[in-house]
Amino acid sequence: MFAIMGITGKVGAIAAKTLLAAGQEVRAVVRSEDKGAVWKARGCEIAVVPDAEDLPTLERAFDAVDGVFLMNPPNYDSDAAFTDTRRRAEATSRAISKVKPGRAVLLSTVGAQASQFNLLNWAGIYETALEETGIPVAFLRAAWFMENAAWDVAAAREGRFNSHLQPLDHAIDRVSVKDIGRVAAELLQESWTGARTIELAGPRKYSPNDEAAGFAAALGHPVEAVVVPRDTWEAQFRSQGMQYPEGRMRMLDGFNQGWIDFEREGAERRTGEVTFEAVLSELVAKG
Repeated sequence: MFAIMGITGKVGAIAAKTLLAAGQEVRAVVRSEDKGAVWKARGCEIAVVPDAEDLPTLERAFDAVDGVFLMNPPNYDSDAAFTDTRRRAEATSRAISKVKPGRAVLLSTVGAQASQFNLLNWAGIYETALEETGIPVAFLRAAWFMENAAWDVAAAREGRFNSHLQPLDHAIDRVSVKDIGRVAAELLQESWTGARTIELAGPRKYSPNDEAAGFAAALGHPVEAVVVPRDTWEAQFRSQGMQYPEGRMRMLDGFNQGWIDFEREGAERRTGEVTFEAVLSELVAKG
């Protein structure tokens, strides 16, 4: 049996469906019984963890399973000390250290190893905590999610969307959640010792201009990517309610300047199958 955190989200759901299709048993880790109803109907065991820092319920969720898929609930406005991540990582690692599941796969991120302050530093914190549990762990460092382009669909329908990724011809690694979930399920079914780092990217790199071209093909009309000037970011993010915009700004700087990238040395490399064009077409079709 495999315990899946984040099963109500895109990556966790795909990982769970992949495991079920392979004939594996799944324990759905959810915040409430209601959240788990659809997975119970699929034949999954349900483990309710109302709070990601609740040690007793985490222990029950991770007990007597062959593997655990872990996610850190996203927080785009984390404080500079990553206080929330540190609490969750500590609770998760303590639970794992006590009940000793067979292995753990963490959905980490490209740039987890970056030393410069940025929003993705949470991943290094989580990876370190898990490595100290003593069980086999795999850090699935995924590239920029292709599905993040969902934020741009409405604007693209009008012919132009704003881009914080820049210059507009600067291509970065991106990957679909479909590939992330599939690879996570594959890793859970593998056996190894110690810690592994797996870097997962899509078939090729894509730029904002590539995104515009993909939207244009899907929509049937021209679409333009427009640079959001760097000196307007802080005011924009604060107007959206952010209290700590610097982490997000520095993350974007890292992608744009190239210091957020895959580590490569000492890491395994896997390549996804889903293209950005296919993802954009699907996003447009969803409306």
